[in-house]
Order: sequence, then structure tokens, then C-alpha cells
Amino acid sequence: MKFLPAARRGTQDALVDPRKALKDHLADWRSWGVDAVPRALVASTANPPPVSAAASPAPVAAGPNPEAPAGAASSPDLETLRVLVASCTACALCKTRTQTVFCSGEPSPLLFVGEAPGADEDATGEAFVGAAGKTLTKLLKEVGITRDQVYIANVLKCRPPNNRPPEPVEVAACAPFLKKQIELLNPKVICALGKHAAFSLMGWEGSMKSLRGSWRTMDGRWVTATYHPSYLLRSPGDTETVKTDLRGLVDKLTSLGARLP
Repeated sequence: MKFLPAARRGTQDALVDPRKALKDHLADWRSWGVDAVPRALVASTANPPPVSAAASPAPVAAGPNPEAPAGAASSPDLETLRVLVASCTACALCKTRTQTVFCSGEPSPLLFVGEAPGADEDATGEAFVGAAGKTLTKLLKEVGITRDQVYIANVLKCRPPNNRPPEPVEVAACAPFLKKQIELLNPKVICALGKHAAFSLMGWEGSMKSLRGSWRTMDGRWVTATYHPSYLLRSPGDTETVKTDLRGLVDKLTSLGARLP
């Protein structure tokens, strides 16, 4: 499976309408809990330098990362990998985290992958326990799934300061951990939560509307995506859409001869 660092999104749209691109960026940040943006950052986002399609940074598959702790690729089990993650100093996030966030739940044939921990996750060390996590728990329950039946991880294992979007170098540094985590977990089905996780996992740069509900295979595993639970906090009208996607995960598992624990 290829894990791809998140690159700057919306470049081509920004060339046409910079205000729309800025509005989209701000909406994303607001959903992650960011309620203030430095003026210099707003200026740089609203007025990006002209970039041709040919010159746009292409996603690069994350291979062996010399900055990642030795042993990530050869970890024999999830607990050993968890310990390695906890001692990681491969990027600057190690200086601002309270603790690393490895996962939520026990091994399951169904894996959800989010983007990064938030403040609640950084405080507790468990993935998806904040507002978005509570929303996900509620949605799962409404389609007949409990949280202890699924495994949840993030692309990043440390919280970015102020819940800002992850930097490509951070995604690349964590990629060996997530890659090994998936290998050891060996899920039948993976669901990326939100467009940033979808891009990191699949290199998908399009809209979630065009991706959700579709399936791809990577390393013999079925992968799809749906809207991030935090998106529903500001766009509750898509709640039924996400519930449909969640039911589709169970249907896919059934078609593969697998079922939730």
C-alpha cells in the first residue's frame, strides 16, 4: 500500500478563484477546531504564486524513512509498534504533543483511518474521543455497529499544534508506522475518514462526493472513504449519506466472508 504525504490542495481552483480556495481552507480548519488564523498565513493562502498544472507537486509514495525510529518495519506485533510510536522523534510534533495517539479499539476486520489527533485525543492518548469521535460513535450505533467492533487509527500519531493541517513532512514521517499498523492488523476493509486521510492513503485529490461509495483495492484490501464526522457537525444534511456508507462497509465485509467481532 502506498502512503502519500498531503500536498497543498486547491491550487488549480485558486488560480481561478482565490477567494473560494481560501473559504474552503477556512472551513476545513474550523471543522478541526481552529478558531484563529495568523494574518500572514491568510495572506499567503489567499494569494498563492502562479503554479502550472505541470509544476504542481505530485504525491510521492513514502518509502523507508531514515528519520523514523529503527524497527518500525520489523515490529512483530502491534504492542511493540505502539512503544516505538511513543518514542518517535522523527518530526517536530514530538516537541508539542502531550502523548502519541496510536489507536482506538481492538483488532478488527474493519479499520477506520482519520487524519490526526485533536486536543481531546492528545490529552487521553486514544483516537476519536472528541466531538468528531462522539459523532462517529453515534453513527456507528445507528447502523448496528459498536465502537468495540472496529479499529480506529490516524495518519498522524501526534496532534498538530492548534489542530492545523498536517505538513507533508509529518505525514511522511508517520507513514512507516501506519503502513506497519495496517500490515499487523490485516483488516479486510479500510475506510478513510475525510479527504485528507483519503489523500494520504490513496492519493485522492478530488472531492469526497465523487469518492465516497466507490471501492479500490490496495495490497489485497478493499479501501473506500466517507465524510469525516467533523464535517457533519457543520453539514448535518449529509448524515444519512454517511450512514449509507457505513452500511456499505458491513455489506462489503459480508461479501468477503468476514464479519465484525
